[in-house]
Amino acid sequence: MMTLDTANMCSHLQKKLFEEDGEYHRLWMALQNDEELTAVVRSRQLHIYRNGKKVLVLAGKSGPKIVREDPICEMVSICRKPSDLSPNLC
Repeated sequence: MMTLDTANMCSHLQKKLFEEDGEYHRLWMALQNDEELTAVVRSRQLHIYRNGKKVLVLAGKSGPKIVREDPICEMVSICRKPSDLSPNLC
């Protein structure tokens, strides 16, 4: 089970990630169940890595930044409304 130091995490992101009806809660559950995924809080954002390579950055108010194509990025597309997605995502 993954634990995070949420002291420096944006409060909006905390709500989206940890509340059951949160926009990114499915991602949090995937992080708990996938041994290859790790996450670190930096600059109030959540940086997600697979096998040491950054794949996704989540922020509270702004949209997610997909760094590298990965199955977890597809979950962001599913979680967000199509109108919220920018053309450069997944």
